[in-house]
Amino acid sequence: MKPAAARTENSIVIDAPFSMVWHMTNDVANWPNLFSEYASAEILHRDGNTVRFRLALHPEDDGKVWSWVSERITDRENKSVTAYRVEPGPFAFMNIHWTYRETEGGVEMRWVQEFHMKREAPVDDAAMVERINKNSKIQLALIKERVEAAARNRAGAAVAR
Repeated sequence: MKPAAARTENSIVIDAPFSMVWHMTNDVANWPNLFSEYASAEILHRDGNTVRFRLALHPEDDGKVWSWVSERITDRENKSVTAYRVEPGPFAFMNIHWTYRETEGGVEMRWVQEFHMKREAPVDDAAMVERINKNSKIQLALIKERVEAAARNRAGAAVAR
């Protein structure tokens, strides 16, 4: 019998102030400049701390573009974000929880994804866990690099004043 949900958990520590990490990682409209996998991010609706948006990946070799609508609810006070796919695509469901924790080395950002693939999806839960874990490591390293570069640039500009 298959489990009700698959789960992934990935994290990284970013050496930058919490406010910068929070702002850059929750600026969905700018995600194509923060993540390498997204070709576009279109904001569909905002209401307080909730944003509904469409993400599109870069085209595959055959020209297919994967796209979906998600909704994110930010809770800065508790340093967390909950999200889910409104248009789940090949997923029966996809729920995501991001948490931020200040540490001596910076801000630890943790992504937890819980999902289940549809029976007709091109891959099963185990294969998607492997894909997500592999890609999350790549994306988290890239985000770390880009946020830390922005923090260094801001610090350099402050010193130059």
